[in-house]
Amino acid sequence: METSAVSGASEAHLPLVAVLATGGTIAGVQASATASSYVAGSISVAQLMASVPQLAGLARLRTEQVANVGSQNMTHAVWQALAARVQMLDADDDVQGVVVTHGTDTLEETAFFLALTAPARKPLVLVGAMRPATALSADGPANLYAAVALARHGMARERGPLVIMNGDIHTARDVQKVAASGINAFASPNGGRIGVMVGVDPLFHGSAQPMPHRYPPDALGPVEQWPRVAVVYAHADLQADVVDALAALYDGLVLAGVGDGNATDAAIDALKRAAAKGVAVVRASRTGSGYVGRGAEIDDGEAGFVAAGELSAQKARILLMLALTQTRDPARLQAIFDSR
Repeated sequence: METSAVSGASEAHLPLVAVLATGGTIAGVQASATASSYVAGSISVAQLMASVPQLAGLARLRTEQVANVGSQNMTHAVWQALAARVQMLDADDDVQGVVVTHGTDTLEETAFFLALTAPARKPLVLVGAMRPATALSADGPANLYAAVALARHGMARERGPLVIMNGDIHTARDVQKVAASGINAFASPNGGRIGVMVGVDPLFHGSAQPMPHRYPPDALGPVEQWPRVAVVYAHADLQADVVDALAALYDGLVLAGVGDGNATDAAIDALKRAAAKGVAVVRASRTGSGYVGRGAEIDDGEAGFVAAGELSAQKARILLMLALTQTRDPARLQAIFDSR
């Protein structure tokens, strides 16, 4: 990985912000400015920074290309590399804050992984774009400018990873991509946004605390040895064979259930069989908001299930994957989900 500085931003009095780039639509390129199709992760972090010369007035920038992919192709290996880099930068006294540029499709998942694995002493801000860099009215430059402004600000410290999109600031635990298109595609359905950017300063509405730092990246081991967890998406007439097939391959299953984490009788019975064989099972909801509590319609204690609470299925998958590195006991897993 290469490290470079952005020209024009060398004023010694400016704070130093590290930018870790992973690709995504914010680094995407179209055939023309009005084309609907594009290739994500097409320009380098140096090109991305150069496209926003106004950053030179905000901070000195230390840039690094960690990956350059569409975030649908984000991997656990990149997550581990990101967490390790964030940990190192957090210990660097010269660095004021860290920005991670990322595709929007799995941005919320990376943010939540970093919330569980990376220290949160300094500002850590994830940002993306809904329109590629070459679009007629690309949103990436404004989002990136806001991200650097937020990462250099003392008010963003001790809050865990923050996501900024379209001027809104969200926590890693609550944020979700809620629309397939349009620049206003991110929201926090349960907790609401935690703040907004007003010029170059954040206006925070609350005082969210970072989640417990339970899983340091250097203790997780090689990604090939991480527990395998899959998401089962509930729908009408979901059959048991889908669950049975996944249960034979994975260490854990997360049900993206209908309503408050439910599914067909056949699927629930299959999940019970999986749990009886030692596969960890977590019930979440496919609805996008609300709370999945224990025992609402299903006897989780008898079944050996874990209730996800407010976590989406995709975030429950991440927490279960990490928790399984410490325990497979359903009661202990439930305690982890309850105390995240």
